Amino acid sequence: MTTMQRNPGLDDSAFLKAARGEAVPHTPVWFMRQAGRSLPEYLKVREGIGMLESCMNADLITEITLQPVRRYGVDAAIFFSDIVLPLKAVGVDLEIKPGVGPVVAEPVRTLEDVQRIPDLTPEHVPYITQAVGNLVAELGATPLIGFAGAPFTVASYLVEGGPSKEHAKTKAMMFGAPEVWEALMRKIAGIATAYLEVQVAAGASAVQLFDSWAGALTPADYTEHVMPHSTRVLEAAGTLGVPRIHFGVGTSNLLTLMGEAGADVVGVDWRTPLADGIARVGDRGVQGNLDPTLVFAPTDVMLARAGEIIEAGRAAKGHIFNLGHGVIPTTDPDQLKRLTEFVQAYPLA
Repeated sequence: MTTMQRNPGLDDSAFLKAARGEAVPHTPVWFMRQAGRSLPEYLKVREGIGMLESCMNADLITEITLQPVRRYGVDAAIFFSDIVLPLKAVGVDLEIKPGVGPVVAEPVRTLEDVQRIPDLTPEHVPYITQAVGNLVAELGATPLIGFAGAPFTVASYLVEGGPSKEHAKTKAMMFGAPEVWEALMRKIAGIATAYLEVQVAAGASAVQLFDSWAGALTPADYTEHVMPHSTRVLEAAGTLGVPRIHFGVGTSNLLTLMGEAGADVVGVDWRTPLADGIARVGDRGVQGNLDPTLVFAPTDVMLARAGEIIEAGRAAKGHIFNLGHGVIPTTDPDQLKRLTEFVQAYPLA
């Protein structure tokens, strides 16, 4: 798969420089789940349109991805999609229920269930190729971050049939039916790899692998049952020549392993002090990690905390400022604008 011609201005991108561990003109900033949720223009364009339907419409993907870039002037755009979109694209019967999340009609239980899931090809997602192409043309020198769900998190949705706090069915399969688990993880790793390849081939400048539920695992179980599959995805992404960010929630005890899985940058959630995260990830960049609720604090309190995080980030090989998880839907967009401007103007010299 050939990759399209890059915009020459991307070489000066603070985001890509930080991801590569190079000197930056300012600390780059973007926000997870920045593409909507708290923006009135997002709510308007999504009115009456389901989440997955939105993720399969190239024009909507383009508009929603661009909205926060226009409003905040962030240093990178994150491709608007959903963690389960590739499954929907290959024919898995699932829907995203408002207030619940992804719900799978027939959860995976057996080897036959795994074998029924097709591999993803570019032909499954023509709207992704089209949307990325549209975005790259619009964004110019602003990088676009490609997006995929990591194998463990996607597998958990498939096995549980929906969101779960305990991941009991997932772990029951992992420990009790290892051959089914292995086959499922290989299947999802292949789908995630193909999905990222489509986005990079169409022009994405970096990729992020979201392992939202990996924090449910011990380091030993992560190492044995999950890490090899995330490694497959990240190593394949590495051959595409773009920086790779690896992010999980509640993964303080896994940060070293998540870096070793093949990340150039490791996302650190807000529960872990950034200095501790930097010490754990080795010779890699970090991303994060302001508590998402601090945008509800007085502006001076929010900005003081942001300054502390930028100072801590100086010790890293590279630092990309972000919240420690996604934007909360009730966030005031003006606060994120103030935060963006503060981070970008913060003196590094």
